[in-house]
Amino acid sequence: MLDLKSIKEAQKRLNGVIHHTPFSYAPILSEISGYKVYLKKENLQRTGAFKLRGAFNKIATLIDEGKRGGVVAASAGNHAQGVAFSAKYFNIDATIVMPESTPLNKIQGVKEFGANVILHGANYDEAYAYAMTYSQERQQDFVHPFTDSQVMSGQGTVALEMLEVEPDLDAIVVPVGGGGLIAGMSVAINAISPDVTIIGVASAGAPAMKESFDTKNAHGTKSVRTIADGIAVRDASPITLEHILKEVDSLELVCEDEIAAAILFLLEKQKLLVEGAGSVGVAALLHNKINLPKGSKIGIVLSGGNIDVTMLSLIIEKGLVKSSRKMKLSVVMIDKPGSLMSFTELLKEVGANIVHIGYDRTSIDLEFGDAVVSVSLETKGVEHQDEVRSKLNENGFKFSEIQ
Repeated sequence: MLDLKSIKEAQKRLNGVIHHTPFSYAPILSEISGYKVYLKKENLQRTGAFKLRGAFNKIATLIDEGKRGGVVAASAGNHAQGVAFSAKYFNIDATIVMPESTPLNKIQGVKEFGANVILHGANYDEAYAYAMTYSQERQQDFVHPFTDSQVMSGQGTVALEMLEVEPDLDAIVVPVGGGGLIAGMSVAINAISPDVTIIGVASAGAPAMKESFDTKNAHGTKSVRTIADGIAVRDASPITLEHILKEVDSLELVCEDEIAAAILFLLEKQKLLVEGAGSVGVAALLHNKINLPKGSKIGIVLSGGNIDVTMLSLIIEKGLVKSSRKMKLSVVMIDKPGSLMSFTELLKEVGANIVHIGYDRTSIDLEFGDAVVSVSLETKGVEHQDEVRSKLNENGFKFSEIQ
């Protein structure tokens, strides 16, 4: 059963195992948004995400019941690491089925705890179906990432910690995928501080829970596609949806560009490395998806920090382009000595720094005697980029911008 009593029991089991992660004031976010914003930094949790709480609580209850035959789980990464860590802690076997698209860092993180990893399926739901069959065939206990009362109770301990530090919060913003985190947290919040507004945030690329919340009926989507792989759940769970409909005030969506912008903002302004799923609450705040009276005191859960470095690199690159701090051009010029030097001299005059340049004289799209230069520039904002464009136009260069 999921209630305040089960959540407080989970807190006792987790004592000394998990980190009591910081929950602290975020002055820059507060100034930008007009709210008093506090961040719960579960990206600094052991294994890099809140999922350890629910996984450990579940496995601890299995051990208390004398079940030491091993566990099976399905996960895109964070739940997997939580299960693997907990299995190692109790010295039992663990097998984790992960989608084939799971980032390498999450696979390695699971293997480092000694768990057996099986890659199967295009998404979480396909991995889950295989894992269920696998656990039944071997008669091992399946540890579900969200539709389990002991797992949800473990996740609910995040709310206990937040309210212990800041008991007068007006609202709490929580990432939503399968719904286990917000289900556990909302039960705890409403039992302790029923006046707190609870806002869930999901990815527009995985909208099943949002659509189910709006229609009050659990259903799935044909596919999911989002950089927030930790909340990339195709089918809404009737079990977690029941709690969400009863306990949660609203559920919002954020798009991929908004999530990417939040990741970059947290990295650059807050000095925090947060994965896509963990950034959706901040994305909602930055893009005006949260409608509360100005001055409200808001707690936002940063649910995890296990982001693939390749994805992070792509997000940074695109973020620099979108914020006008990087500019990519394709410039056509006469293929003769001195043309390239004239071009670079113009860039020097306007103070645009070249970070990458390529010269092509063989493309079949070019007229005879022409060459094309592809160049990436560091720029200082919109006005600076306008100055670059004007300078090139004034000097007769034909160019296009590469997005």
